[in-house]
Amino acid sequence: MAMVDQDALALVRATSVPIHDIGTAIYLSPDVMARAKEWGWDNPFAFYFAGRGGMLGDVSHEVVTAAMGWFQPGVVQAMFTEGSGVAGASAAAARMAEAHTAWGEKHYGGVEGLESIVGVTEQLVAGLEGSALPLFVGWRDAVASPTAPGRAAQLMQILREWRGGIHLVATTAVGLSPLQAILTNEGEGQAKFFGWSEPFEDCAAIKAKHDEAEDMTDRLCASGLSSALANSQYELFGEGIRTLRAATP
Repeated sequence: MAMVDQDALALVRATSVPIHDIGTAIYLSPDVMARAKEWGWDNPFAFYFAGRGGMLGDVSHEVVTAAMGWFQPGVVQAMFTEGSGVAGASAAAARMAEAHTAWGEKHYGGVEGLESIVGVTEQLVAGLEGSALPLFVGWRDAVASPTAPGRAAQLMQILREWRGGIHLVATTAVGLSPLQAILTNEGEGQAKFFGWSEPFEDCAAIKAKHDEAEDMTDRLCASGLSSALANSQYELFGEGIRTLRAATP
């Protein structure tokens, strides 16, 4: 792989976990789940799959499984089918974007310097390549929040989908199946959470493949970041992510 900007690589490695954690916190938050129930989704996980997968449009569960990557296909089929049955997948996606706006307005309204954080992150997101990253592009094309706090929440989710999509490309490139990608990283407990059932194969001998995929992910993300932002903007972006992570319950 070509040489990458080392400052960009360091920034990616410093911000990837906080961005992932923010996105996960929003997707699974009581606030989002409560809004889903108000809108007719009694099962919050059905809303998660329909609202997230619906960013792809009104597609089949097989398409959603392919884009999400690591979930056991039967789980995606059951949850996406149930969730999209409430109002359609595209409508669920619109509600998911709306729920993020409300979440951001509740939790990020008092964040100092938010306009600047949103501005630099907006520039990053707009400048990233979307090839092979359908969930990222789908989220990027969703209706943007009219407020800075709401947009900040949406942007964190967009960046989470960006890295997640790149990591799926990388794990596939090194030869790991979705289940193997989980077992070589977070292990059997996470595999069960994603819907997979025992017995699980012993993946100790291929653990290095996941390390290779992680490094590939970092480098691809760093290349994208350095093409979208100037080096002088790195500090603002990094500090912005730290600020938003600290404000995330």
